[in-house]
Amino acid sequence: MRTAPLPWPDALAGTPTIAVIERAIERRRLGHSLLLFGDNLGTLANVAHGIADRLLNDPRHPTQPFPPKQHPDFFPLRPAGKSRQIGVDPTRELIGNIQVTPQVSLRKVAVIYEADRMNLAASNIFLKTLEEPPPSAAILLLTTRPYSLLATIRSRCLHFRFTDAGHDALADADEATREQWRDTLAAYGSWLGQVVGGGVERKAVAGQVLAVYGLVTRFNAVLARATDGAWELQKAKLPPDLDDDEEAAIRTGIANGIRLKLLAEIERATSEFGRERLGAGDDSARSALAAAIERLEHDAGLLRLNLNEAAALEDFLLSSLRIWSRR
Repeated sequence: MRTAPLPWPDALAGTPTIAVIERAIERRRLGHSLLLFGDNLGTLANVAHGIADRLLNDPRHPTQPFPPKQHPDFFPLRPAGKSRQIGVDPTRELIGNIQVTPQVSLRKVAVIYEADRMNLAASNIFLKTLEEPPPSAAILLLTTRPYSLLATIRSRCLHFRFTDAGHDALADADEATREQWRDTLAAYGSWLGQVVGGGVERKAVAGQVLAVYGLVTRFNAVLARATDGAWELQKAKLPPDLDDDEEAAIRTGIANGIRLKLLAEIERATSEFGRERLGAGDDSARSALAAAIERLEHDAGLLRLNLNEAAALEDFLLSSLRIWSRR
């Protein structure tokens, strides 16, 4: 007997986006290809599983209900290996699975977790399926980085953006972690002031370089503590049947989301420092600020290619040392 469908995430239940999806499912008018994107991979996975449950266990088609991830017509695809890429072979296997007639349901559902991890060869193969999707298949692409997908893939999907309203970088952190982050930002601001106002003596420069590694250590400590706190809260809300790969993917998504928000706060702190310098009559701060922000964006982009966050932040700070001290 059919039980109630999987609930939507609390923050999204009853929202206009969910209402549109529910209405499309009820009318059997949901598109074949959906791009679900936002800051939190766990939220996206919960939405995708809710959609899959409603498509695969349609009460108007009386069959034995299954939890979506155990359903014979549910097909997941996720990154694998040390490089955490989605390659050609698993992509071909997924395409083959959704091309044949459903076993139990009226539909088949494919969920591609972290779709931005699909390499170029796999993306081009997958694109052909999006151009002519199987009539009985629903393909859900999940990503926190939609613009890392091929533009041709994005253009062939309906887009749904999901955000955790009011969710700041350290929303799930304890006060000690928040205080640690405030201290880190303050130390970063003080370091910028020393770089701008310091001399060129070898001892002063050596101290400024040494401070870079102290800031990197502070940043990584905050990121680790915030990720641990957010994961513990998220883990309590997840279904009990998650496998290790799914848990690892969700935890990675949480860490990436927090990391990007912390970097955004570093960008704001940099901008505030630059504006203060401009307000004090330092016209050369304009070009220095532009160069520093450009470097931060460059290093944030490299993080998406699996560059270690410590190496990315180190590169940004050492570049900032050169940028601000040579004005």
